[in-house]
Amino acid sequence: MAALGEFDLIARYFARPAWRSPLGTGDDCALLAPAAGMQLAVSTDMLVEGRHFLSTVDPARLGHKALAVNLSDLAACGAKPLAFTLALSLPAVDEGWLAGFSRGLLALADAHACELVGGDTTRGPLNICITVFGEVPSGAALLRSGAKPGDDLWVSGALGDARLALEAFRGTLSLPADVFEAARARMETPTPRVALGMALRGIATSAVDVSDGLIGDLNHILGASRVGARLDADAAVELIAARAGSNGEAHRIGLDAWRTCALSGGDDYELVFTAPEAARDAVLQAGRDSDTAVTRIGRIEAAPGLRIVNAGGADIGQRFTSFDHFQ
Repeated sequence: MAALGEFDLIARYFARPAWRSPLGTGDDCALLAPAAGMQLAVSTDMLVEGRHFLSTVDPARLGHKALAVNLSDLAACGAKPLAFTLALSLPAVDEGWLAGFSRGLLALADAHACELVGGDTTRGPLNICITVFGEVPSGAALLRSGAKPGDDLWVSGALGDARLALEAFRGTLSLPADVFEAARARMETPTPRVALGMALRGIATSAVDVSDGLIGDLNHILGASRVGARLDADAAVELIAARAGSNGEAHRIGLDAWRTCALSGGDDYELVFTAPEAARDAVLQAGRDSDTAVTRIGRIEAAPGLRIVNAGGADIGQRFTSFDHFQ
């Protein structure tokens, strides 16, 4: 069988009928036009083997995650997905890998009506870079800079499971097989909260997606908004889905390790956002409308800085950190 070349690879695994971009994937540039009264929201994320994912990950799950992390950025802005580009570096042409990767990638793209409109392929270390395009009504985007003292602090879905799975891979924690598989699924196939982000437009005062850990990403809001916050660490711990399934194993992990997973874990791709106290019913309704659980985990304060407290309200210090690509 003849070796598959670059353009054959694209045609076989990534070429699709054009339905939003008039050019599809076959020209030097893609053309996109947002609807009248809308602004484009654009985000880029790169996934590097050994840094963002393990070499043993199922390629279909990797394809899903590669797009999911970008859709999560759109969700944090309240934007509706439109299209994306894919830049893919491969050490060699592996048709089995490509079939799985493209299947996972394009299934999630179809679920969000997000069209693949271009990109690039080359030989090199496995590296996936996606740029995603969305649209949001002019002036309605959720930003990091709108939090106000007195706002409630909310988070969507579950926290900490991805970090729990990572620690199991590293051998620092031992988990029952079913708990590990559930946590691993959260790490490898996160759910971008696109519907919730759009439902929160006009309700939330700020938002960010949790990619590098709750503390680190929340601090982006605090810095941009020039406010502080009180964060209930143990309310965050209660959102670790795998913890509920660990039965008698939970005590063997220890509260401090659970807190590390929930506060510092990263790879959750949930939304942390703020909203006025008066908007609590509206936030809960947005969660119901988007079929997404939302939980209050703190409050915005005027004094700068992040105070992390336990269930009793006592300060537990600043020993929790967040993921940094260069540390």
